[in-house]
Amino acid sequence: MRLPGRAASLFRTWNEPAELMALRISFDQALDIWRGAALDTVRGGRPDLTMRQMAVVLTIYLEPPPHTVRGLAAALNIAKPAVVRALDRLEELDFVRRRDDTADKRNVLIERTVKGSVYLRETGDLIAAAALGGKR
Repeated sequence: MRLPGRAASLFRTWNEPAELMALRISFDQALDIWRGAALDTVRGGRPDLTMRQMAVVLTIYLEPPPHTVRGLAAALNIAKPAVVRALDRLEELDFVRRRDDTADKRNVLIERTVKGSVYLRETGDLIAAAALGGKR
């Protein structure tokens, strides 16, 4: 199975620039990896995002722009007010930024930030460390 776009790069190693790494894990192993990364997040004092907030920010960073509230709601199959609440928190954390769409004044575009990029990179590192049995 090939993953689309930037999602595929999450499963590559430095030595495999274009090949998808095969990964076979059990249900329990997958949950333990997730638990390990979650523990590292809360123990490390990193911002604690809800699943909805994480889904929104991952969509913004892994899918090509432009992003709007309407588009995110459709992509995630959740209500627009739920997207707005998630964006409010993500904007408080400086993980995303909203700006007016100059081409269509009715829209507000959601943009990535450096701080959000760093947070997701660190999150990916925590997940990879947990998957490799890294010290927690």
